[in-house]
Amino acid sequence: MSKRTYTFKVAGGCQIQADVYEAPGADARPVIVWLHGGALISGSRTSIHPGQLERYTGAGCTLISLDYRLAPETKLPAIIEDLQDGFRWVREQGSELFPIDPHRLAVIGHSAGGYLTLMAGCCVDPRPTALVSFYGYGDIAGPWYSRPDPFYCQQPLVTRAEADAAVGGQPISNADGPEHQNRWDYYLYCRQQGLWPRAVTGHDPDTEPAAFDRFCPVRNVTSEYPPTLLLHGDKDTDVPYEQSVVMAEALARAGVEHHLLTIPDGEHGFDFRMEDPVVTGAFEQVLAFLQQLLSSPPPP
Repeated sequence: MSKRTYTFKVAGGCQIQADVYEAPGADARPVIVWLHGGALISGSRTSIHPGQLERYTGAGCTLISLDYRLAPETKLPAIIEDLQDGFRWVREQGSELFPIDPHRLAVIGHSAGGYLTLMAGCCVDPRPTALVSFYGYGDIAGPWYSRPDPFYCQQPLVTRAEADAAVGGQPISNADGPEHQNRWDYYLYCRQQGLWPRAVTGHDPDTEPAAFDRFCPVRNVTSEYPPTLLLHGDKDTDVPYEQSVVMAEALARAGVEHHLLTIPDGEHGFDFRMEDPVVTGAFEQVLAFLQQLLSSPPPP
């Protein structure tokens, strides 16, 4: 397996990059676009678990891990533009740079990356072939995000000054460096105060509810939405398990092929326990789902 890094976009002086992991062979491979978590505030394309990466490339897929600009320096509309531009780059330039079949394209994301995965089902054109959301969410305006969170309020309270000091003024698309290690304080402050939707979008869900319509995948499911696999632990204290339940219900109403895989007693980030037989079994189902949908190009 080889790795190459590309800059697919420059915005406001911020380089936005992609890591491409190629499986051996010269044939055009199915492609997985992988989207990292971090509440849209932290994280980077480099955070993919090595064991998971090996499973995906071992199944014969080329994996492309995309960065995107991070909040609060960059608001959600521009983050979605980065997502769309990343997919456009994969489809229009990717097949010239590395052997992929852009007509067989799955999206996999975790937490906020799971949210962006679900957004890709309604904001990326042409639509991806398949979506896999690990503990993602389809509603960013609900009480779970727009009110103080009981779990996070049990932790030491972060002051506004501490939160503001943890972020900067210039856009960034990679928060892995030591200079960004305190960005978690900003997220913690947002959860303790119920401010995440406002901090990330610049809109207030109480006074501007319609502003969130296009940013909530659960409000944008149609019969054209891609087949979707949802994975979520029922003991998740960060993203409520109900977020995947509600998304599954919306998919069912629209007649979209989907499956909700519940991880009993699973917490946020359950998939990092790759030695756990339950997690191993979950990844077998993920790979079977991908194999089913990526084995041949979709009909025109």
